[in-house]
Amino acid sequence: MITRLTGKLVACDLTEAVVDVHGVGYAVTIPVSTYDKLPRVGAEVVLHTHLHVREDIMQLFGFGTEEERRVFRLLQTVNGVGPKLALNVLSCMPIQAFCQALLAGDLKALSRISGVGKRTAERLVVELKGRVAEIAPAAAFGAKTPGAKPASREAQDAVAALETLGFRGDLAQRTVLDLCAALPPGEHTAENLIRKALQRLNG
Repeated sequence: MITRLTGKLVACDLTEAVVDVHGVGYAVTIPVSTYDKLPRVGAEVVLHTHLHVREDIMQLFGFGTEEERRVFRLLQTVNGVGPKLALNVLSCMPIQAFCQALLAGDLKALSRISGVGKRTAERLVVELKGRVAEIAPAAAFGAKTPGAKPASREAQDAVAALETLGFRGDLAQRTVLDLCAALPPGEHTAENLIRKALQRLNG
């Protein structure tokens, strides 16, 4: 089992990273949430990995954090959820927002994830609602107050721009808040927040 890769990032896009480990290049399928955490090409990268094996294929998935990999694996315990759909969840919704949707039974929010219909959303709530603490303890017990507004002017401008583009206000706010918490202060410009928010929301 390949559980971790440490090497040089030689190429990447929104769905795949290629990591050189002592001369061997590993193609790793990644979610947008991991893409956002990747260093520049040529730098050293560490990915937590999951090797998916079927009769006709072996596919390596990589994640920027152990939390992302844990969510990826737990999602696949739900009937009808495979690697592709689990990856879509991580690409389309921050882990904290996903946990909040589970706790609230928010089927509409879950159904916005690519590939998730109403029945799948219902199964996610039924089977994972009681496991939110297992999925992401920080999200379960340290979630931000719903409706809290981003404090900085740059963040507020980013939320306003996302609303203008048609995204729901609460979804735009949660996304920008999550980005502000994850990114260093120097990357909190409105332009950068909008770009990264669109990657998450449209991934």
